[in-house]
Amino acid sequence: MRTLRPSDLAREHAISTQAVRNYEQDGCLPPAERTPTGYRIYTDLHATALRTYLAQITAYGHATAGHIMRALHSDDLDKALTTIDRSHSQLLRDRETLTSVRRAVDHLISESRSDTTLSANTRTIGELAHHLRVTPATLRAWEAAGILTPTRYPTTGYRHYNATDLRDAELAHILRRGHYRLTHIATVIAQIRAAGSTEALASALDNWQAKLTSQGLAMLDAAAALSRYMDIRAHRPRPGAPD
Repeated sequence: MRTLRPSDLAREHAISTQAVRNYEQDGCLPPAERTPTGYRIYTDLHATALRTYLAQITAYGHATAGHIMRALHSDDLDKALTTIDRSHSQLLRDRETLTSVRRAVDHLISESRSDTTLSANTRTIGELAHHLRVTPATLRAWEAAGILTPTRYPTTGYRHYNATDLRDAELAHILRRGHYRLTHIATVIAQIRAAGSTEALASALDNWQAKLTSQGLAMLDAAAALSRYMDIRAHRPRPGAPD
C-alpha cells in the first residue's frame, strides 16, 4: 500500500499540512497510523477522504461536510444520509420559494399597501416566523432594517402582517439565503414600494437562481465523490492483511 506524507495531501489542494492534520483530528479523515517516531502515515484512502471532504464543503459548507464525514467514519451511514437529505430538502425549499417569488413579481407593481386591509391573510409575528422557519427576533431585525413595516393593533400594540408584508417577508427570506445584506434587501424592497420597479429584484433573483444551480451541481459532484470513497472504504484491506 502506498504511503503518503501530510505534505503530499496538502500539496494537491494548495492547503497547509496543519489543515490536513486538523481535518484528521476533527474526524473528517480516518485516523492515520504513526511511525515509531510519531510521524503520521497517510495512504490513498486518506487522499480520497480529503478529496471527498472538500467536495462536501463545496456542496454543503464546512459544518455539514464535517457531520457527513464524521458519521461515515463512525460507521453511521444513516446519519450521514440524513444530513445530506436535509440539505437537499433545504435546496428544494429554496427553489420552491424562488418560484413563488418570481410569480409574485408580475403583481408587485399593481399591489399597494394602502389598498391592503386586514383579512384572513393577516398573521401574527409568531405565525409568520413559523411560516418562514425563522425566529421572531429575525423578523424584528428585518423590521429594524426597514424591510418589514407591520401594522400594530391600537389596543395591544401587537404586530400584524398583511398580504403585502407577507410578500416582502418572502422576498427578504429568499434574498437572505442568497447571502445578501439586510441593507441591500431593504433597498430592493424600498425601490419596489416607491417606484414599482422590479429590475433590482429580477437581477437579485437571477443571481440566486445561478447560485442554486451551482449548489445543485456541487451536490452531484459531492455525491459522486462520496460514493467512490465509500466503495474504497468497503474494499480496503484489513489491518495486517497482505497488500
